[in-house]
Amino acid sequence: MSRIKRHADAGVPAPEGDVEAFLERVRQAPAPAGKDGRGRLVLAMDATLSREHSWDQALSIQAGMFMEAGKLNGLDVQLVYFRGEGECRASKWSSDTQSLARRMSGIRCMGGRTQILRVLKHLRSEAAAGKVNACVYIGDAMEEPVDHLAAVAGEIGLMGVPVFMFQEGSDPQAEAGFREIARLTRGAYFRFGQDSAKVLRELLTAVAVYAAGGYKALSNHSAERGGAAALLLKQMK
Repeated sequence: MSRIKRHADAGVPAPEGDVEAFLERVRQAPAPAGKDGRGRLVLAMDATLSREHSWDQALSIQAGMFMEAGKLNGLDVQLVYFRGEGECRASKWSSDTQSLARRMSGIRCMGGRTQILRVLKHLRSEAAAGKVNACVYIGDAMEEPVDHLAAVAGEIGLMGVPVFMFQEGSDPQAEAGFREIARLTRGAYFRFGQDSAKVLRELLTAVAVYAAGGYKALSNHSAERGGAAALLLKQMK
């Protein structure tokens, strides 16, 4: 069992933009085999104090992703976040993305160290209990030994769960660790800044499309949209 405390906080929005055309394709595409035949996406967030300056913008972007995810048939989302001294919580799996988004908006940053290892162990536990199609992680720092994280990431990779690591800022230690986790799980890595809101929205939407409809749906989405979605697809090949 995961040692992460479950909590009723969560949200599942998706990015902004004209996405109706590719969403229609995703609705028609068969979802990957998950629990009860539904796709499942974990959204994990660093809610420590270093992210406070950009937290409201990040919540808006992630809420947008959740709302788009809510339009996808057969997709359940779980929100995981950590902050403070050892607080790490996971919501229940839910397709009610609007409710998850509202609950996510109530989360505020608190001082503390990163708990990426706990997130990865939780993801491993969830994947062992039932298929998880993808995980998104958003953070700006890594204060844990990379070797410890890599060992668990390797197990997650063998379970077929790609982890998409999104880095805010330019910390080189975080970049190296994030890239390694993405590589070991056959996911992807992207770094974004304060001026990258549009790109992040596009990428998070593409991940939601992948979790709901698989690689074929992402390929269709990439062919239609190009841009950030095409970059995601390229990294996954």
